[in-house]
Amino acid sequence: MSQKYTEGFKIQAVEKALNRATETSLTDMAETLGISRSALSRWITQSKNDQLETTKDNDPQNAIMKENEKRPQDWTAESRFQFITESNGLNEKEISELCRAQGLFPHHIKEWKQQFISGTAQPADTRKQVTIKTLRNEIKELNKDLNRKNKALAETAALLVLQKKVNEIWGSSEVNSQ
Repeated sequence: MSQKYTEGFKIQAVEKALNRATETSLTDMAETLGISRSALSRWITQSKNDQLETTKDNDPQNAIMKENEKRPQDWTAESRFQFITESNGLNEKEISELCRAQGLFPHHIKEWKQQFISGTAQPADTRKQVTIKTLRNEIKELNKDLNRKNKALAETAALLVLQKKVNEIWGSSEVNSQ
């Protein structure tokens, strides 16, 4: 049975494999991800040759899969909760298959469960709104500071121009000192 993996899943798997602890073998990592070691090795090779993102681009099924992919951080709280409930009661293999179909890893489900249990699950939209509000306030403060500095610079430039005119009219500073 041939499994189709999303490009996002492949990329994340390669990143996890390359960033794994030194005591973790590639076989252990592949087993954790629910894939074969040969597939993981092939994806790593493709990644090193910059072939991973372009694999099977002409395949219409792959184009549909790419269109439906979204990053784990882009999932709303509702869709996360729904996915957690869908995966509830499944064994590890079934959870891995379900995650693969969505371009996720099983550890994402565990993290999301922990967030819901601890009450830290916050919708991505709310986080974005907080970030946007913070950035707008920061921009407003920076613009105020910039305007203040521009006014000071303009005042200094005006004083220098006036000083030059005074020197032209009354002569240089030697005349003023006598």
